[in-house]
Amino acid sequence: MMKPAYSWPDPDRDYANGAFIAEGDSYPPTWAAVAAAFRANAGDRARLDLPYGPGERQRFDLFLPAHAPAGVVVFVHGGFWMAFGRESWSHLAAGPLSRGWAVAMPSYTLAPEARISTMTQEIAAACRAVAGEVAGPMVVTGHSAGGHLAARMGCADIGLAAVRRVVPISPLAELGPLMATQMNGKLRLTPEECAAESPARLALRDGVSAHVWVGAAERPAFLWQARVLAEEWDCPWTPDPGRHHFDVIDAMADPHSALVETLLQGGEAGLQKTGHGTADGKVPLTNRG
Repeated sequence: MMKPAYSWPDPDRDYANGAFIAEGDSYPPTWAAVAAAFRANAGDRARLDLPYGPGERQRFDLFLPAHAPAGVVVFVHGGFWMAFGRESWSHLAAGPLSRGWAVAMPSYTLAPEARISTMTQEIAAACRAVAGEVAGPMVVTGHSAGGHLAARMGCADIGLAAVRRVVPISPLAELGPLMATQMNGKLRLTPEECAAESPARLALRDGVSAHVWVGAAERPAFLWQARVLAEEWDCPWTPDPGRHHFDVIDAMADPHSALVETLLQGGEAGLQKTGHGTADGKVPLTNRG
């Protein structure tokens, strides 16, 4: 993919990722292949295609650790709300799974069929369904557009009691600039929806902690988006050295990575607050049938 010539202002260039990443076109098929291999090897620790609503894409996959999980990490995929599904990211469950956490990965209805406000409500419904499957604290993370949806799960207007922490990765936290892009032909963002759906304009819910993660080598617009959210929420942010928009999520597959450490930070404290822990410090599964 050829890098577009520089001009300013150029909102479409601001949010182009693949054109600025060497062999950017090779990443999606690689993700899909590695994710498929992960699912094939997961055996009975994978519960796939679980419904959280009546829609075709209102499904989630649930991956379980070897023992009773300490809680659950929900990962929401990206794709500018217009592409991909949960099936391309299964391998990213490996890190939290190795640390004893369950991992849920939902799909959601994409634009132009759905507006972003509808997607927010779908992911909230998915989180409620996941909470019905795995007891204990919930950490919601996601990448790019999924980072936006993950951040929304921590906002005060979304009443998800199970959510104790959100870690948006390369999130789109302020939607206003996207109104000037060509993709808004499908997203159909309006000033009113941007105000209601931009996490940077909304309050973080009391009792929810947050940490914003972004690749230090990402497009300036994504660095700005991450920084804005961290400033507005007064929470930590990490620009991951050397990482760009497509490989910043790789660290989720490594149980010893700084990203996984950040995801699970405070998990034990969250477990104590729930009062659902067992004698061995684990959280039992519920509704496994």
